[in-house]
Amino acid sequence: MIPCGFTFHTSKIRIMQTRSQTKSQIRSREVTTQLAVYEVDIDFDEASRMWKFNKKRMGNGTYKYICCELNKSGLKCGRNIADDAKYCKTHNKIITSLLA
Repeated sequence: MIPCGFTFHTSKIRIMQTRSQTKSQIRSREVTTQLAVYEVDIDFDEASRMWKFNKKRMGNGTYKYICCELNKSGLKCGRNIADDAKYCKTHNKIITSLLA
């Protein structure tokens, strides 16, 4: 019970924040995010072998594309490829004659 003659006065106190105070609040804010977890199973040796399958090592870390079409004996041709083609000159002629 409130005695007579007393009144309660409530007021909101606003405190001015400086720029440095607002920057520190932004930095200290915690952001929670959910990260997806993926299983990574890469065989780098196999990937390297597959990348080198159609290339010939030229030395000093450089490679050159080779023809991977099979010869009559069943082995990979291995000749240098013709300009802007997938095969050597011989196999390029054979394949274009088959497609025509």
